[in-house]
This record gives sequence, structure tokens and C-alpha cells, in this order.
Amino acid sequence: MRFRQVHLDFHTSEAIPGIGSRFSKPQFQNMLRAGHVDSITVFSKCHHGWAYHPSEANETHPHLSFDLLGEMISAAHEIDVKTPVYLSAGLDEKLARRHPEWLIRDAEDRTRWAKDFMTPGYHEFCFNTPYLDILLAQIREVVSRYDADGIFLDIVGIRQCRCQHCVATLRSAGHDPRDEAAVAALGESTYLNYARRVRETIDEIKPGLPVFHNSGHQRRGRRDLAQVNSHLELESLPTGGWGYDHFPLSARYAQTLGMDYLGMTGKFHTSWGEFGGYKHPNALRFETALSLAHGAKCSIGDQLHPSGLMDEATYALIGTAYAEVEAKEPWCSATSSVADIAVLSLEAAWEACPEARKSDDRNNLADAGAVRILTEGHYLYDIVDASADFGHYKVLILPDEVPIWPELEEDIRAFTAGGGKVLASGRSGLNAAGDAFTLDLGLNWKGQSPYRPSYFRPDFVPGPLLPAAFVMYGEGQLVELNGGQTLGSQENPYFNRDVFTFCSHQHTPSAGEDGGPGMIESTNGIYIAWNVFGDYADNGHLILKEMVLHAIDRLLPQPTLRCDLPARGIATLQYQQEENRYINHLLYASPVMKGRVEVIEDIVPLRDVSVRLHLPSAPSLRRVYLAPSMDELPYTIGSRGEINYKVPNLDNHQMVVLELA
Repeated sequence: MRFRQVHLDFHTSEAIPGIGSRFSKPQFQNMLRAGHVDSITVFSKCHHGWAYHPSEANETHPHLSFDLLGEMISAAHEIDVKTPVYLSAGLDEKLARRHPEWLIRDAEDRTRWAKDFMTPGYHEFCFNTPYLDILLAQIREVVSRYDADGIFLDIVGIRQCRCQHCVATLRSAGHDPRDEAAVAALGESTYLNYARRVRETIDEIKPGLPVFHNSGHQRRGRRDLAQVNSHLELESLPTGGWGYDHFPLSARYAQTLGMDYLGMTGKFHTSWGEFGGYKHPNALRFETALSLAHGAKCSIGDQLHPSGLMDEATYALIGTAYAEVEAKEPWCSATSSVADIAVLSLEAAWEACPEARKSDDRNNLADAGAVRILTEGHYLYDIVDASADFGHYKVLILPDEVPIWPELEEDIRAFTAGGGKVLASGRSGLNAAGDAFTLDLGLNWKGQSPYRPSYFRPDFVPGPLLPAAFVMYGEGQLVELNGGQTLGSQENPYFNRDVFTFCSHQHTPSAGEDGGPGMIESTNGIYIAWNVFGDYADNGHLILKEMVLHAIDRLLPQPTLRCDLPARGIATLQYQQEENRYINHLLYASPVMKGRVEVIEDIVPLRDVSVRLHLPSAPSLRRVYLAPSMDELPYTIGSRGEINYKVPNLDNHQMVVLELA
């Protein structure tokens, strides 16, 4: 995979004339050069179902008079730009109108995406129908006729379907189509069969050709689903509803899988399908730097005009970011994450222990809140699943609702026996049934608190605040000490808000009544009695972050990295084994909400950012410098081997390279 990819959408209606009529090889090449692009995903088939090349396996767009795919591949290869080829796999509106019996159906016999044929939009296909053979023939045709550098298949994933083909499959196997578990199991096998047959089809012609199946989300805890791909492309358009917290959550998990991957953003003001929308160049500068800082390569989404003319403003915009990426590439390839903290993803825990799952929402707030707090605290962390080796980390975080099953309990006990520390919150630590606390964290669990909200009074100074009774909006747990010591207590309100007992506009104040421990420290770690991570993602209450940061500071007295970036600053540490060097990435931008869209416009430079690193190889340090400028950076080594330096200027993104002897 290359670092500077463009994902070029081209979903063009049959009602539009002159498709590709203004395509020009020199203009296409000039735009790629202006954008510093070294890979571009071009298109065989769009969501409307049309091919953009001569085809026997499909139908060419009725208003296209030449081989647009072939021309693009030839033009790109001539200037050493790679060309993965896009096929819409899950959508084909042309065929949907001819074979509606092949569409995915829910239990009420409704289709996915557009719910009826009167609504403008697409309809999704089931791969347990004859449609799969048609799709495989289209893939086979592209791979055999064109010099594709990969295949990108869109709108796929595990689906639950009750089309008549799926109903017949279930009944022939002796299953009841009304059984949700049976329908879910068929959805799994249908998707994995599709992925296997795609791989077999391609390997018959070009063994090992890269393939990516885009479902829009890499499910944490499903390594088997990740591994049907040759690499990962993490779709995360901040302005399209994902926000700027989404990519770090996906990336910090993806890098632990050992697969090549890229971060996919877009040039759009909002999201896919937008014509004439442009974000500020500073936003793309930040988003591409964010990918590099998390060990990823970059992809920027664009959409070609039906005429085939590449947009000059778009490639000037992309070029602003990709010129910087091009200069930084030598320090960003073949890197591995350096992390002190592992966050056991709640999504991954639910995948491993589905009987404890409370929600089907893949975007649970606990994972997002953990990422936000740790990023704002500038800690080095990974998001992991239950298959990870916890022994690589110093602290393991179990956010809010992580169930404990026997194998996980054994792994955690081995982790703490080796000196590791656990930070658990809320219902994390309860067994899958939710009726017993199984971790040795110095407490007995007595059940859910009857009060909501309740209050927390810390026994410590919570950052910039003074100790007080802080409202905890979310669910709390009642616990008692059993070998641990309290770091703060719960306080109960006078009463819960009710029609006959309410006070003021929101909730009743604390009555000062002791509700038992609210935060407990033991030999093995710290427990917090509320869902602090999910609540922080939901409402950003400062005390929630300060509780977690205080806990981590006690559990991790000597973190690998400390710096004085503002809360919105981002610090990561990557290791390049082949070059025997560490790369400290520092980023700073401050997104703002403009209506419903989170945007970046202004980049405010920071001066003299202080960093302290504790590296095991500090005594063999050869030099420290800024990249890509190659300016030497003064540093000192402290009495405990810590490396101290100041970055004189941080304008969006700065890499500090620590070269070992």
C-alpha cells in the first residue's frame, strides 16, 4: 500500500448524458500530480449498477462511449500511480429493479437502505441469491482484463436477511426463520462464503491481488472478519458524522492486528455523495497527519463529475495535505505502536461474551469515552480485544460494562500476578450473568445504586477543581471495602426525582449521606463505581476525566510519555524497528461545531512543547531531530534515564525522531 491514495467515487445515473465526455488523459495526470497522489481507486461498477468499461458480465453505462476504466488505469500507471479498482458489491440499482427477489429483507419483508421504490435511493442485495454469481463474474472480468492493483468491494458485511432464498436455506437445514439466532448464524455464513468465493475467484487469475471488503466499520473483537481482507481501510469522515474522536478509536485497535491499513477521510464539507463541497485545507492537513501519527497510510475521498473532468480545486486542496505526507513518509512506514495502557474494548468483550451484551449498537459510548480521556490525558494506549497479550502493557482498562468470563478472568489474574494493574468502572468485573463481581480489586459488589443521579466526593484534589460533591449522572454501583482503600465516597441525594418528590430544575442535591465507597484502590488496581467512560463521551463532565486521570497516575507512576499539550493535542509514539528509531508525533488543532458539522479551519501554532520520555534504550540514544526538516533538537537525559526536550514550534503536526545507536 502507498501513503497518498484518493478514493474516487463515481455513482452516475443513467439519466445523465455525456458520461466521461470531458475526460482527458493529460488533465487526469496533471490533477494527480497537483494532488501528490500515488494511488487512486478507480471504478468498474457504481451503485447504480453500470460498468464504466466494455463488459459482458455487466452493462456499460448507456451514455459512456469508451473504456473509461482502461483509460484511467493506463494514464495513472504511466506516471507511477497505482489503481485499485472499485466495484459496488452490495448495491446495484439497475439489477434491483429487475430482480427485487434478490434483495435483503427484514422480518417485516422490507428492504434495506431505501425502504420502497418510491423513495430515491439504493437497495441492498443478499449474497445468498444468484446475485453473488453475477458479482463474481464482474470481478473476474475486471481482474482478467485490466491491470488492477487491487479490488475494493463496497457495501458488504454480515447482514440478517429473510429474503425467500434465506428462508428456504434455513428451512431446508431444519431451522425456523423466526429464530433470531438462526438468522444471525446464516448471515455470518453467507458473508464468509461471499468473502471466500471472492478470494478464490481473484486467485484463479492473479493470486494474492489485494482485496478489501468495505463494511464501514472494523468490528473490534472479530479478527476473522479483518483477516478476509489483505489490508484495512478505516472509513472515518469527521465531517460526515463520524467526528474527530472516531478515527483514533478504530486506528488504535487496527494497528494491534499487524495488518497494513490506511485512514480514509474525504475532501467534502460533509460526506460521500456531495458535489461542490470543500473542507478547509487545514482540516485535510490535520486528518492526514492524524493517520500518520497512528501508524496508518492515507486515503482522501473525492467524487468525479459525470463528465469525467477532474476538479482542479479538489486536487489543489488534496495537494496541500499530501505534499506534507510525501515529505514525512520515510518516518511513517513499518511502524509499531508504543503503549503503556490497553483498553479492552467493550465492543470486543461483547463479541467474545455475547450473552452479556446489552446493546447491538457498535458505537458504544464506553470505548469512545476511554479514547477521549486517554487522548486528552496524553497517555500512550492501544484498544485491544480479548485475544491480545495483556502482558505487553502496564495498565489494563475495563470500561464500564466489560463482562468477565472464565478465560478472561484467568488472563487478568495472570496479568496482575505479573505486576500489571487494572482500572475497572461501573459494571465491569461482573460475570456474564451480571450477578457477581469476580475480580480481586479490594471490594464486594452489593448491587446497583437506587439513586440516579448520585454524588462523588473525592479524597483527592481533582485537577483544577476543589473537592466537592460532584454529580454523577449515570448508573452507579453499591460496593463495600474488602481489602481495598477508599479514594472517595458516594453521597446520596435526598430522594430521586419523582412527581411528588422533586427539587429544582434537574435533580435533588446531595444530602451528605454516605453511600459507601465510590472509588477503591487495591494491590491489583482501582475500581470506580460509575460508568465514567460512557458518561464522559456523553456529557464531557470534567470530574469524570479527573477521576480517571487520578487513577491512572496512581497505577502508572512513570508513564513512557508525558507532555504539556492542551487537551485537544494528540501525542503518540511509534517505533520503526528496521531503522532502530522512535517517532514521537505531536498534533494540535481544535475542531469546532458549525451547525451539525464538526470542522477544522484555524491551526493555532504552539510554542515550546515540553516532552519527557522514559525509553528502555535511552542510554544508547544517538541523536534527536525534527522530521522532515532534519533540524537537530537539543535534549537532556535525567538521572532515571528520562529524555527531555522542547519542541520549539508545533504547527499542526511535528515528528520528533529519536535515533538509537
